[in-house]
Amino acid sequence: MKKLLLALLVCLSGSAFANSACDAPKNDFDGLYCLNKVYQEADKELNENYKKLSSHLDSDGKKALKSGQLAWIESRNQNCSKREAKGFFVNLDCATSTTIERSRFLQDRVRECTSAGCMNSKL
Repeated sequence: MKKLLLALLVCLSGSAFANSACDAPKNDFDGLYCLNKVYQEADKELNENYKKLSSHLDSDGKKALKSGQLAWIESRNQNCSKREAKGFFVNLDCATSTTIERSRFLQDRVRECTSAGCMNSKL
């Protein structure tokens, strides 16, 4: 039992350390790691909201949703990344805020579908 408690304490302290490291990153790579964690969570939520909304839509709505999502991806890529001779660059702050904004848009459409009915014209 003591070993189990000790292992649990070590795991929890490691998690707390990782979170505190993101509160005050020591260098750009630590900051990048933390920004990436936030982006990954935003992207996960976006995908969940997309699936949730899609499950409420008829076939025309699903087509409109897919078309809108592809246009949004193109816009996000144009606004938040660039390719140069030295490499490919992504502005994770831009990508994260854009993704959160799109996720909220999808969440609003889910709310409409469940309350007043889906409005394909808004997709």
